[in-house]
Amino acid sequence: MREGRMHAAVAALAAAVAIAVAAPGASANGGASLEARAVLPAETFAAGPPSGALIGPGPFNGITPPFASQPVQGISAVLPAGWGRYWLMPDNGYGAKTNSSDFLLRVYRARPHFEWPLGFGSGTVQILDWISLNDADENVPFAITNAAGERHLTGADFDIESMRRPGDGTIWFGEEFGPFLLHTDEDGTLLEAPVPLPGVKSPQNPMLAPGEIANLPASGGFEGMAMSPDGSTLYPMLEKAITTDSDQSRRFIYEFDVASGSYTGDTWQYRMEAPGNAIGDLTQIDRHRMLVIERDSGQGATALFKRIYLVDLRKTDADGYLLKRDLVDLMNIWDPFQISLPARPGDLGLGTWFTFPFLTIESVLPLGNGRLLVINDNNFPFSAGRNPALPDDTELIRLRVPGLLR
Repeated sequence: MREGRMHAAVAALAAAVAIAVAAPGASANGGASLEARAVLPAETFAAGPPSGALIGPGPFNGITPPFASQPVQGISAVLPAGWGRYWLMPDNGYGAKTNSSDFLLRVYRARPHFEWPLGFGSGTVQILDWISLNDADENVPFAITNAAGERHLTGADFDIESMRRPGDGTIWFGEEFGPFLLHTDEDGTLLEAPVPLPGVKSPQNPMLAPGEIANLPASGGFEGMAMSPDGSTLYPMLEKAITTDSDQSRRFIYEFDVASGSYTGDTWQYRMEAPGNAIGDLTQIDRHRMLVIERDSGQGATALFKRIYLVDLRKTDADGYLLKRDLVDLMNIWDPFQISLPARPGDLGLGTWFTFPFLTIESVLPLGNGRLLVINDNNFPFSAGRNPALPDDTELIRLRVPGLLR
C-alpha cells in the first residue's frame, strides 16, 4: 500500500512538472515549480537556557519574550546530513550583537517530512539533535560572553551566516561581525583563532583599534560561502558593499585556501541589480558554477525582488563582473497542485502562484536533477512576511528548476 501511494505521488509530480513547464510565464522563471513543502512553526524551541531577555518587552507579532529555552529560528545555512536529514544553521539570533548574548550558536539536525502533490506527506519538520559552537580550547583572542566552563558561543560573540563541511570532519563558518571565518571540529569546538579578512572590518569587529574607521557596514560581512567540490577552497562573499567602493552595487567574492588557512588574493566581482539589495546565499553547483540569492529589503506586500541567479567564475563581462543568469524568481513560483494551501486568514502568496515574500531568504541547496531546496530566515519573532499579523514560520521548499539542467 505504501509503495502504491509513492507511485501515485511520483505520477502526480510528473503531471505537475508538465503543467509547470507549459504554464504562462513559467519559461521566464526557468520553469520553476513547487515540488514539495515543509513548515517549522515559528514557536519551535529546543532545550537550553532562557533566551530573548534583551530584545525588548514586546509583544512582537503576538510573541512576548523572554523565552524559557532556545528558539530554533533564523536559518541561514543548510547542508545535507544523510538519509533525508539536513543540518540547519541559525544565525546570531535576534539580529544585533547587543541583544543576542543569551542566544546560543548551534547547528540543528532536522528531518523534514515534506508534503507532496495530492497530500502525500505531513509537511512538518522534526528537530533531531544539535551541535553547539564553543571555544573550549580558548582560541578566541578577545572576550566572549561565556568566559567560563564550556565557553559556549553566543550571538553577541559572532554572527554566523554560512557553513561548509570540506570532508575532513571539520566545519567552516562564514561570519558577519568581523568578518571572520570560523573553523571547528565536528562537535562545534573552535580549532583555531577566527580568521579575519585582510583590509576589511565592520563596526562590530571586536579587534577594531581605537580611532580605526570600519570600511564595511554593520552586519555586512560574510553572508554566503561556496566551496569547491573537493573541499580545498572556500569562496566567502560579502553581503554589503565596502563603504569606500565607488560602485555600491559591487559585492566581492574571495578565495580562501583551506590547506594553508589563508586567502589567495584572488577575488571576483558580483553586481547587484540595485545598490540597496543584499546577498542571501552563495552555494556551489560544481567547480565553477554557483548560485546566488539576491533580495530586496521588503517583506509581505512590499516584497518585490527575491531571486536566485547562476554565475560561472570563468565568465565575466567587459567590466570584470560575473555574468548572471536569472534562474528563479522566488516571487513567482508555479504551484499547480496547490501544495502550499490551505491558507490561514491573512496569508499572502499561497495557491496556484506561490511566492516566498520573506525579508530574508538565506539558504539554497542543490539537490541534483534540477532541484533546489530553499529556506527562509524567519527572524523570529520580528518578521511577518507570510502574514502581517503572525510571526513567520521557517518554510522549507523543494523547487523543480529545469533551467538548472541547461
